[in-house]
Amino acid sequence: MRWLRARLGVVDGERGSALVEFVFIAIVVFVPLVYVVAGFSAVQRGVFASTAAAREAGRAMGTAPDPVTGAARAEVAARLAVADQSIDATDVRVAYAPAGAGCGAAGSYRPTLTPGEEFAVCVTVTVRIPLLPEFIDANTATGQFLVERDRYVDG
Repeated sequence: MRWLRARLGVVDGERGSALVEFVFIAIVVFVPLVYVVAGFSAVQRGVFASTAAAREAGRAMGTAPDPVTGAARAEVAARLAVADQSIDATDVRVAYAPAGAGCGAAGSYRPTLTPGEEFAVCVTVTVRIPLLPEFIDANTATGQFLVERDRYVDG
């Protein structure tokens, strides 16, 4: 068997080095790859949560009998939709914008829920990326849903 090793160029001093090389490559390549996949998954979960929360909050606000009840329903609906994506419900902000305005203009506008009114519901969710400190809150996902109140409602 020695002649086969000598012919193939295998040196006895390198015995077991393949295992060391594999472990080194696994640590250098696979661990960061798993972290990147986990980070992208967290961001995508935040995008899904903000979009679903905006849609549900818009539906709750659009079908409410008055603005106060609608705002309360929208807040609960948004928190429920965000919790469905396993995101902490304290990281949610619901705001409203006039029709045609983006979510950057949201905040001071309050829908009156008059028949035929159009407005946008904007939900901002803070995305927590694994292994990053909690005080980093610059990672946000914003979902927008345009609500058109029915023209033939009582009110």
